[in-house]
Amino acid sequence: MRNISIMIVGVGGQGTLLTSRVVGAAAVKAGYDVKMSEVHGMAQRGGSVITYVRIGKSVNSPIIEKGEADILLCFEKLEALRWVDYVKKTGTIIINDQQIDPMPVIIGKAKYPDDILEKIRGKFSGVRVIDALEVARRLGNIKVLNIVMVGLMAKSTEIEKEIWHEAIRETVKAKFVDLNLKAFDEGYQLAGGTV
Repeated sequence: MRNISIMIVGVGGQGTLLTSRVVGAAAVKAGYDVKMSEVHGMAQRGGSVITYVRIGKSVNSPIIEKGEADILLCFEKLEALRWVDYVKKTGTIIINDQQIDPMPVIIGKAKYPDDILEKIRGKFSGVRVIDALEVARRLGNIKVLNIVMVGLMAKSTEIEKEIWHEAIRETVKAKFVDLNLKAFDEGYQLAGGTV
């Protein structure tokens, strides 16, 4: 497998850090070298959370520079717009179609942009938008939207589905494993995978 650079972006409380651990665990189980790094904003107050995951035969650094990400996995639309410049022109951008107002919008100091998806689609052809929140609601717990997104992203890697399942079993708390496996499978099916 060629080296793959993945950025996972979201807002505090959306499971960005857990997602990076699942992705990293799956890659290690598949026999790849993995480097990860996390950047926490005011995560507990709805601020940005960004993780870098680099996977390959030999990876020297977890840091992803502008224009280097192969995959941008976005749990919120404004975060997608904020980090889109880090994606290669040929990269894949997977966006959860959810709006979470940041503090400046909440207190009336700024307006949430209306045309986020149009701006991103105007720059990139590899854009996939999903209502992962709705899928998670259907499964009975909105906190699994991140794993729905992982399932969708998994088809963009060479890592087998069963390895992803093993990584989820080992990374997620035992009482939530079955729900997270269902969430992963929902995302995987949306990407055209067979469950």
